[in-house]
Amino acid sequence: MRLILLGAPGAGKGTQAEILSKELNIPTISTGNILRAAMKEGTPTGLKAKEYVNAGKLVPDDVIIGIIKERLAEDDCKNGYILDGVPRTIPQAQAMEELGIVIDKALSIEVEDQTIIDRMSGRRTCKNCSRTFHMIFNPPIKEGVCDVCGGELDIRKDDMPETVKARLDVYHKETEPLKGFYENLGKLVKVDNQPGIEETTVEIRKALEI
Repeated sequence: MRLILLGAPGAGKGTQAEILSKELNIPTISTGNILRAAMKEGTPTGLKAKEYVNAGKLVPDDVIIGIIKERLAEDDCKNGYILDGVPRTIPQAQAMEELGIVIDKALSIEVEDQTIIDRMSGRRTCKNCSRTFHMIFNPPIKEGVCDVCGGELDIRKDDMPETVKARLDVYHKETEPLKGFYENLGKLVKVDNQPGIEETTVEIRKALEI
C-alpha cells in the first residue's frame, strides 16, 4: 500500500505512520526527519531548509521533491511506503504525479486547531534520533530520556505555541487544499481525531480496510 498522510502539524501523523509501518511492513518516509538530519549535519540543503523552518515557513518544493525522489528509489520502498509531511502543496502533489510517484490513498486526520496547540506544547523530540513523545499521551519511560536510543528529549522551536499558530496558518493556506486535490482523484479518506492514539488507529484501520 502506498499512502500519504495529511493533516495539520501535530495531528498525529508521525505516530500513526509508525504504527501503520509496522502493521503493513512498509517504510515511513518522513520529510521532517530527513530535513532535521540534514540541518543537524549542516549540509547545504540542511542550512537552506533551516532558514525556512525557523521562520515557520515551508521548505521550497525543489528541496522536498529531490529528497523524496531519491528516497523512494531505495529497495525498501518496492512493496509500498507511507509519506508523512509531503506533499505539502498542490504544486508538490502535481510534481509527484508527473514523476510517476503512485499513491493508493491519501489519509487525512482531522483535528481542531486549539487541540493541536494544546497537544504540541507537551511534545518532546529526541535530539539524536528525532523520535517524538508526549508528556500526557505518549510519555517516555524515563522523563527527559528517549526510549529508543537514550538521547536527550527537548522541546523543538517549532512546537512552541507562537510557532505552532504560524504553522497552522500556513497549513490552512498552502496544505489543506490538498484534500480537494486527492478527493478529485478519488483517493481521499478522512478520519476524525479520537481521544487517544489507539482509538485513532482503530478508525484508520476501518477507513483503509486493513
